[in-house]
Formats: sequence, structure tokens, C-alpha cells
Amino acid sequence: MQVIDWREAAARRGVDLTRLPRHIAMIMDGNGRWARARGLHRLVGHANGHSTVRRMVLGCAELGIEALSLYTFSTENWRRPQEEVEGLMRLLERSAREELPVMMRNGVQIRFSGRIEELSPELQATLRRAEQMTAHNRRIILHLAINYGGRAELVDAMRAIAREVQAGRLEPDAIDEETVQAFLYQPDLPDPDLLIRTAGERRTSNFLIWQTAYTELYITPTLWPDFTMEHLIEAILDYQGRQRKFGGVLEAVGSE
Repeated sequence: MQVIDWREAAARRGVDLTRLPRHIAMIMDGNGRWARARGLHRLVGHANGHSTVRRMVLGCAELGIEALSLYTFSTENWRRPQEEVEGLMRLLERSAREELPVMMRNGVQIRFSGRIEELSPELQATLRRAEQMTAHNRRIILHLAINYGGRAELVDAMRAIAREVQAGRLEPDAIDEETVQAFLYQPDLPDPDLLIRTAGERRTSNFLIWQTAYTELYITPTLWPDFTMEHLIEAILDYQGRQRKFGGVLEAVGSE
């Protein structure tokens, strides 16, 4: 099997390796459609999507991306058929166990966000072990959002802030954006620079709604199991072709 140097491949395509996004977030959409188009069960699509996850984690690490956030299971996904939900939970637990040695070898630090306490005790234990085992890895942060919703995250942050106010440790007038940030699930992660959504849907689906206020969006019709490093390089090239203003105004060259 040919080994590809993705930094070299990206540079050949015109990617400026000095201006890579620090943090990329991905909404991994299209597993079910991929399976349905092949006459397969939806869970087969999810299993094939798992291979894409490994590709993206290792490829982003090689490129030099600092953090990769993946929308793995949302608070709304519980509405799916019970068979699919149970299959997804089994896949998550198995993947967390089986991929741990790969993540360790490649310096991947794994973090989980969401209402993890609502998952089964067995899955919680597996996830916590993966976090603990990889806590000292520094090559890339893999941030997996499981039983996650952006609104739920903000509700949980507001509850925690309210408890601080009630205890007399925080004055209401002192609450600002930095206060809210400090009570999010992963307060030290930089905001995503680039959010990629596969399968062509044009919405953010309650993912990192506080953190993506000024994130650049990239929508691709490619289904998640078919998403490759070549597609990621295309997304980064598109990102690098944009001018990020963060609500300000770009001064014209040579203007006073």
C-alpha cells in the first residue's frame, strides 16, 4: 500500500502550510444514504464512516492541524430507530477500545463532550479510559461530541454559572463572554476555524453553536464514507481563499 506524505501533497496542491486552520470541525453526514444507495443496512454505512474517521484523524495530525472536532452522536439522534441507536452505541464502544492503540502510537489526545453521564455505564467507562490513557498526547486533539447538543451545552453552562452566583462566588454583573466560555465543555479549545459538512446539507444542526460564531463553513455533496484527504485538502484550499473579517472591515491595500 502506497504511503502518501499529506503535507507534501497539500503543498503541491497550493495549500499554504503556514496558514492552516488550527481547529477543524466536521459534521459527518451521509452514512445512511451511502448504505441505502448500495442496498445495505444503515449501520453498515456507519461502520464504513468509522474508516473515514481514522483517515481524517491521522491525516489532520500529519498536516499539523491542532484540533479536530467530530459530531459523533447528537442529543437529537436518540429519535432514530432503537435498533440503529443501539448499533451506534455498540460501534462507539468498540471503536473507542480498538482504536486506542492507534491513537496512542500517533500522539492523539482524545476528548469527549456532551452529556456523557446519560450513556450506559459500560460506554462511559470506555470513553473515560480513552481520555485518561491519551491525556498526555500532544500531536493533535481529537474532540468527539457524543450525546451532544449546542443548546444543551449552553444550558449546562448557564446552570453552572447560576450555581456560582447562588453560592456568592460570582456577581451577575461580572458575567461576560469569557465567563460563558469558561463553563463550556472544552473551554480551552480554540474556536473552530473551519466547519466541514458532508452530504450537502446546509445547516449546522446544533453543533458548537457558541464556538462557530465566526467559523468558515464548507459544504460538500460527498457522503461521509467517501470523504478522503483529497476532499479535505480542497476544503482547506477554499478556506485559505477567504478573507476572515470577524465582523470588522478589511482595509483596502494602500488606503490611509
